[in-house]
Amino acid sequence: MTSSQAHKAKGALPIRRALISVYDKSGIVPFARCLADHGIHILSTGGTYDTLKQNAILATEVEEITSFPSILDGRVKTLHPHIHAGILAKGDDPKHKKTLQDLGIEPIDLVVVNLYPFIDRVTQKQPPPLMIESIDIGGPCLIRAAAKNYQHTVVATQPEHYQAIMDAIQAGQGISLALRQHLAERAFAHTAYYDATIHDWFASTLPSDKTDESPPPPPFIFFVGRLCQPLRYGENPDQQAALYRQVVPHKALTTAALSDATVHQGKALSWNNIHDSAAALRLVREFTQPTIVIIKHANPCGVASDTTLSQAWLKALACDPTSAFGGIVACNRPIDADCAEHLTQLFLEVVIAPSISKEALALLQAKKNLRLLTSETLCMPTATQAPAWDIRAVEGNLLIQERQQTRLSKESLCCVTKKHPTEQQWRDVLFAAKVCKHVTSNAIVYAADGATLAIGGGQTSRIDSVRIASHKSAHARKTAPNVVAASDAFFPFADTIEQMAQDGITAIIQPGGALKDKEVIQAADKHAIAMVFSGTRHFKH
Repeated sequence: MTSSQAHKAKGALPIRRALISVYDKSGIVPFARCLADHGIHILSTGGTYDTLKQNAILATEVEEITSFPSILDGRVKTLHPHIHAGILAKGDDPKHKKTLQDLGIEPIDLVVVNLYPFIDRVTQKQPPPLMIESIDIGGPCLIRAAAKNYQHTVVATQPEHYQAIMDAIQAGQGISLALRQHLAERAFAHTAYYDATIHDWFASTLPSDKTDESPPPPPFIFFVGRLCQPLRYGENPDQQAALYRQVVPHKALTTAALSDATVHQGKALSWNNIHDSAAALRLVREFTQPTIVIIKHANPCGVASDTTLSQAWLKALACDPTSAFGGIVACNRPIDADCAEHLTQLFLEVVIAPSISKEALALLQAKKNLRLLTSETLCMPTATQAPAWDIRAVEGNLLIQERQQTRLSKESLCCVTKKHPTEQQWRDVLFAAKVCKHVTSNAIVYAADGATLAIGGGQTSRIDSVRIASHKSAHARKTAPNVVAASDAFFPFADTIEQMAQDGITAIIQPGGALKDKEVIQAADKHAIAMVFSGTRHFKH
């Protein structure tokens, strides 16, 4: 059996002619040398041709094949029938073969192309003119043509693809159909990723809509992400998971991501660690005073603001020390030695802060399994000034919504009871409302003096959440005479007010808007409780 018969029998494709045109020239010289050493004719363009020539690798310029020069500052050089017909012809189709023979076109068996660095320049925030010139036209056309014709053509878009091709060529086996199909799939993923990045960049540079109305949802959405790392498993050990980095954020949103945080110590972050850390960051960014947030299972179990992180930690931990065990901690100030000393007294999974002192780092290093991360941007309130999106997969669909960014203020609230809050109560109801926004609905938060005393959430009835908050705060309320409450949505019945009155609640913040608002207000007046309506619901499912 001849070599060509063996190739045909195995479904493998021998490589006789290759087109190489790459921006990223990593590994291209040894790869091209391997091709040349095995008698493969190389076509090339521009800078790639120069690189091959400088390394004494024989190649033919594309212009010699097309008899047409590169024009328009290089915008047009490979868009020619002599190139694309050679790539797209079916090697086993007699009509295609005859067409190539009649027109003097030779088949191209291997296309090695990577693209202008548009994606890299997005992250570098380059000016629009440079971004436009970084949009590759000919490259994606070559890649897509070769990928479409994978049964007769091989395509390579990344340097990591070269070795498998070289191995097959050096073994004299040709390129298997399985490898050709795999590389074609990678090629379409590459161009889809590239085009989606361009789309998102264009969307991010659109002028702001000056009308008061929100723009309609776009007809298409893309999450343009790059794999950061595979995770050991997902929420549970039988679930696969991975972490991806969004490439093009919203035009006004910081480019920081959790994956960009500096990791000082600890094991790799798990799916649950990442999910809970994101929840902690979203909550801690609500506050400008020194604040500590403790998260467990994506819900806060202790939040406090004070003049120092150490004091904030002690108040936050006191809310629910049992649940805080194995929790995630986020803070919005640098961790000093005093705070670190307190943190070492409890088993924690993750601590994330803007920065950490050398002394604090030395103390926390005693906790070898503690994941310690720092990120100045992620912990600061400015990180939430622009819209971000929450995305959920639901049985073949994606649910997408803007993340809620409403920030309440005393001026935006309306007191609906005879009794009005004191200045301290105003501060505390606003504090409690910020926390309540991040608790799974139905959400109830009891708070006093800038700290949570108890958090009830995730229940199917609001009164059950109130009872949980009542139970968890029983001891703390004995020494906290001025406790306030927050609810993420309206009270459907006055029973919630009756329970809160028994707990000694002095002020309440809730959205209002229930059919029984009048009865709820009357119950609050009966117990001399101050109550304010925010007009803003904070459901979190």
